Amino acid sequence: MPTTVATHSGPFHADDVLAWALIRSFFDADAGLIRTRDQALIETADIVVDVGSLYDPASLRFDHHQQEYTGPLSSAGMVLQWLESAGHITPALAAELNSQMVSYVDDVDNGRRMPDPSVPCFALLVSAYNQGCHTLAAFDAAFRRAGEAAAGMVTGIVAGHRERLTNAATVIAAMDAAREAGQNVLFMDRYYAWKDIYFENGGEEHLTEYVLHPGIDGRWRASAIPPVRGSFAQKRSFPEAWAGLRDAELSAVAGVEGALFCHKNRFIAVFTTREGALEAMGRFGLLVGF
Repeated sequence: MPTTVATHSGPFHADDVLAWALIRSFFDADAGLIRTRDQALIETADIVVDVGSLYDPASLRFDHHQQEYTGPLSSAGMVLQWLESAGHITPALAAELNSQMVSYVDDVDNGRRMPDPSVPCFALLVSAYNQGCHTLAAFDAAFRRAGEAAAGMVTGIVAGHRERLTNAATVIAAMDAAREAGQNVLFMDRYYAWKDIYFENGGEEHLTEYVLHPGIDGRWRASAIPPVRGSFAQKRSFPEAWAGLRDAELSAVAGVEGALFCHKNRFIAVFTTREGALEAMGRFGLLVGF
């Protein structure tokens, strides 16, 4: 039988919506929902969120409103901690979900932080789903819609987390290969979110100055590596003569066919082929170890 989750009826907030999304994302995708304040109905549920006046992970009760609870969590943070402690998600994924989403929701719901009305955020997004609801049935329907939106955000965070695990292995291997070859270009088979991984693994001292990879359009992108994480500078910029040029004009200056674009700030250049990118860079003395 699917898990039954109970939460309160009527207007809702980011924490109960997110708690529901977390349960469906990591515990039971087919979980059923009861929205009520009837204590008898609440007690029949397998999991109770944001209602019931009890925080007891052992019995899957996750309310934070009662005087007995003095911790920092909302129902979302409570559910996240339980999912981690019960082994439904890894500590690393729990930490990422907490830093990107859950901790903020806990802070807002417990009054430690006020959303800025001029800056869209998850708490304000959920609040907007309440607008126009004037019956319990309308609030129930809006809650489910908000829950789907929250689940989409959770799915995105999970996908990003998995991607970063893959990225880390790929970027570190590329750094090792460049070091062994004595080359100043980091070669990758597609775009990876590489900067954080690169600088977490000695990128400031690494001999590489450029990253070269194909884009989803098949064109090859050469990017100049910044000297430190977060910098808009480059260890070595592309030639000043390339700055802002496109297509035939850039091909003429670079001396190769298929030179397509160089940003005016000289941190990225695009070529039709890998060979063309390396030939152009070699012509201008940008390559080491080739």
